[in-house]
Amino acid sequence: RFYCDYCDTYLTHDSPSVRKTHCSGRKHKENVKDYYQKWMEEQAQSLIDKTTAAFQQGKIPPTPFSAPPPAGAMIPPPPSIPGPPRPGMMPAPHMGGPPMMPMMGPPPPGMMPVGP
Repeated sequence: RFYCDYCDTYLTHDSPSVRKTHCSGRKHKENVKDYYQKWMEEQAQSLIDKTTAAFQQGKIPPTPFSAPPPAGAMIPPPPSIPGPPRPGMMPAPHMGGPPMMPMMGPPPPGMMPVGP
């Protein structure tokens, strides 16, 4: 007899065809998915608990985002928000910057080369 740990049941026969049929079944697949999902949740909770305990013991310093920024501090906008180019960054071509460098080598699949 074969015992399936995921389904908590014994199969009637222990033959490869019976095991294969059982393992390809909907209920077995759901049980496997549930088993690993619970395992992942337990691992995540364990990591959260360890991190919280280490933080409370002072082993982990507070993050720079845990305190408000000092008065007058400038926080740069995220890259997705348009605005003036930041120092050290090249302006986008549509903002009057230098023309794009021509591509070297073959174009990526699905892209046609642009001629003069």
